[in-house]
Amino acid sequence: MSSRKARVVEVAVHHPRYRISTASVQKSIACLEGLSTFRCPLGNLSIVFVDDREIKRLHREFMDDASVTDVITFVGEEHPLEPFAGEICINLDQAKRAAREHQLTLEREVTLYLVHGWLHLSGLRDDTVAQSKKMRQAEAEALAHLDCHRQKVKVLD
Repeated sequence: MSSRKARVVEVAVHHPRYRISTASVQKSIACLEGLSTFRCPLGNLSIVFVDDREIKRLHREFMDDASVTDVITFVGEEHPLEPFAGEICINLDQAKRAAREHQLTLEREVTLYLVHGWLHLSGLRDDTVAQSKKMRQAEAEALAHLDCHRQKVKVLD
């Protein structure tokens, strides 16, 4: 029996129009945990779905950049008693625009954003061209893993 404590994945939706299936987010994270290539730190995880206004506020407050972005990931703390892996903030408005632009479903784009944030928590960066290339490859691998297990984030609007 493993001594590893089960991860709690808390999901919050702060968007006036969309609803997200909490169970689908939790199952997608559990599925990603099965990837041996990438390891998210131990501890609970928070996933928050927001709109343009909130992501812009977070981006400005924590990264000194007032532009709208798709995903912001905050790495948590390795506290010995209650570790916190981190928080992934996903902009549903940007996901809707990008899905339309790339001719994808909104669910696919939101699932990509979840994967992207999870990979950041796993230690991947995308600040340079080389890092971005590695991130795109990791996203493709993680999405293929989710597809194989028929997991995705379900968006209910």
